[in-house]
Order: sequence, then C-alpha cells, then structure tokens
Amino acid sequence: MMNMKGIWTKQTLINLLLGQFLSLLITSTGFLSSELARKGINAPTSQSFLNYVLLALFYGVFMIYRQEGIKAKWYFYILLGIVDVEANFLVVKAYQYTSLTSVMLLDCWAIPCVLLFTWFFLKTKYRPRKLVGVAICIAGIVLVIFSDVHAEDRSSGSNPIKGDILVIAGATLYAVSNVSEEFFVKSADMVELMAFLGLFGAIVSGCQIGILERNELKSIHWSAGAALPFVGFALAMFLFYSFVPVLLKRSGATMLNLALLTSDMWAVVIRIFVYHQKVDWIYFVAFAAVAVGLLIYSGRDKVDKNVADEGIVRSKRFDEETGLDNPARKDATESSRTEENRQSFDAETVPGIYGR
Repeated sequence: MMNMKGIWTKQTLINLLLGQFLSLLITSTGFLSSELARKGINAPTSQSFLNYVLLALFYGVFMIYRQEGIKAKWYFYILLGIVDVEANFLVVKAYQYTSLTSVMLLDCWAIPCVLLFTWFFLKTKYRPRKLVGVAICIAGIVLVIFSDVHAEDRSSGSNPIKGDILVIAGATLYAVSNVSEEFFVKSADMVELMAFLGLFGAIVSGCQIGILERNELKSIHWSAGAALPFVGFALAMFLFYSFVPVLLKRSGATMLNLALLTSDMWAVVIRIFVYHQKVDWIYFVAFAAVAVGLLIYSGRDKVDKNVADEGIVRSKRFDEETGLDNPARKDATESSRTEENRQSFDAETVPGIYGR
C-alpha cells in the first residue's frame, strides 16, 4: 500500500492527465489531416505554417515584454526549426498514402529513438526491463507493417508501404525534436523555445511552401469544408506545442512519447465510428503488444521511483541527524553555538552583564 501511495501521487496523476490531453490533440490533428487528404488537399507544409506563426506571435510577445536575454544559441533554434518542420511534413504527407491507424501506430517508432538519443546525448540511464518493454512496442510496429504489406483491402491508402516509410522517417525526426526540446526546456526557457521554434519554423515552412506547394495552394478551392480543417489543425497543433514543453520539463521526452501511445486507441475509434471501416485483426494484436510493452516500461518506472524515494528518505534522515540537510540551518546552529560560547565566556568574565 505504501508503494502504491508513493507511485500514484498528485504529480503522477497530473502527468497522466496532461499526457492524455496531448494524446487527444495529436489524434485530432491526425483526423483533420486525413480529412484534408480525403478532399484531395495535399499541402502538408502549409498545414503547419499557421501553427508556427501563432507560436511566434504569441510567445514572441511574451519575450519582448520580459526583455530578457537569450539563454541558448539562436542558431540551435534554426536547426530545431528545420527538423520540426520536416518531421511534420513527412508525417502529414504520409496520410496521402496510408491509413490513419497506420500513421498513429507507426509513430511509436519515436520511442526507441528517444531512448537512444536521451541515453547518448542527455546521459539518461535506462534499466534492462525498460528496454524489454520498448522491444515489445517495436514488435507491435512490425505487426502493423506486416499488415499493410499483406492487406487485401487497399482502400485505406494508395501506397501503404510508402506511407509507412514516411511515417517512420518523420517519427525519427520527431524524436530528435522532442529530445532537443527537453534539453532546451530544462537548460534554457520554455517561452524562448516556443518563440524561436515558431519564428524559424514559419520561415522554413514559408520557403518550403514557395518551392513545393505553391501550385497546390493555387489549385485549392477555398470553401468552408477546406478552410475549417486547416484552421482546426493549426489550433490543435498550437495547443499541442504549447503543452508539450510542460510535460517534457515534468517527465521528459520518453514519458511524452509513451503517453502518446494512447492516441492509437483514439485513432481506431475514429476509423470504426467515423469512417465506418473494418480494422484488420492484426491491429488489435499490435495494440496488445504496445499495451504490454507500456505496462512493462511503466512498472519499471514505479520500482525505480520507490527506490529513489527510499534513498531520498534515508538521505534526509541522515542529514537531519548530522545537521547537514540545510546549510543555512547548519550555519545558524554553528552561529548559535558560537554565540552561546561567547556569552558563557562573557558571563564568566563580566558577571553583572547576564545577571550572575
């Protein structure tokens, strides 16, 4: 019982709720991208452009108001902007070739990439049991690819294999972006990160639109049915980008990607109840594999947290016994003892001062 109380803390519940909120947002962006693809609108960079503009305007105003110096090198934000734009481009482009469910499931590839990048660059330590959980998640990804290769019904996409490759490439870049954002959030500042990501993301997106999507935008018949998904996508992405740094600072990039695994469940619900499509039974096996892998990974986290908490308790007890848990209190104690010694000395040498 004590272990469960230590695990299900208020902070843990907040992280879980925040993760599910982000999961719903990313599912809604996938749904809107799929709707645009069904309408024949293939402008992935243009979909993300408005989101970057909103980030630059909203957080840029905060930066100007605060009048604080830049905490990280600005050219690192340029690289982050390029990576993030291309990640969005590849994943949104994939909706033209494969199904919504496949895109949401193959996003799981970002998890092992995040583990590798955080271990190599951020020096995060992972126990073997965590890696087992990730391996089972990857097994679920392999099942999805196998399903797309051997599926008899190709109505879910014009070229599922090409779509799968695009998603995996985009997921890899997402991992790079998430780990970089975790680093900037913890070492620099969230407002600064969002402002510069929006600024350079908008610049890169604008250049790419002019090169790749200029003719596509001209050919779009702008009606309410076409404009609303564009605007809805931008707003959902803006909220997603705004809350991602919060979860990254609280739990890290790995927890973020694990929380987004539940977006697969929402994607299947949309496919069944909105599109009225049949889902291949292999998808359900893949869901089970991902769920088992997630449980194994989370279980290891619980053990690690309990061990860490016990270590903190032991450390605090030791510090309290030795008087080292608070340097200020230690200094005050030593100062008090010095004062008592001085007063005792003065009382002995000048008895009338202290009533002796």
